[in-house]
Amino acid sequence: MSETSPSDTPEPPGSPDFDAMARDIAEVPAVEVIVTVAVNLMSAAAVKLGLTEEGDQHKDLDEARKLVHALAGLLDASATEISSFHAAPLRDGLKSLQLAFREASLIPDEPGKGPGEKYTGAVYG
Repeated sequence: MSETSPSDTPEPPGSPDFDAMARDIAEVPAVEVIVTVAVNLMSAAAVKLGLTEEGDQHKDLDEARKLVHALAGLLDASATEISSFHAAPLRDGLKSLQLAFREASLIPDEPGKGPGEKYTGAVYG
């Protein structure tokens, strides 16, 4: 049997350096991680709502519902952890996505039953 540890064996080119990634993420403040995740959820939801240049090519309201709901949950859970400086534009973006979802739905959800409205309350245009 060989006595080399996994760290002694050379990594194949292009493989991720998990130690370096862990050091990098350790330096990032939690607020930045939360905001980055929220922006990624917003972007993905916009694509699934057909709000990009490609429009209907990637439209999937079922997927958009999940993303908007997850975004609302994240913003609700982190409300006390991030300042209003960060939270206000994220909440505005969430509301815009909720309204876009309502407009894109053939049969709109009842007020208070749309994606994320469990956390935000009913959204009206």
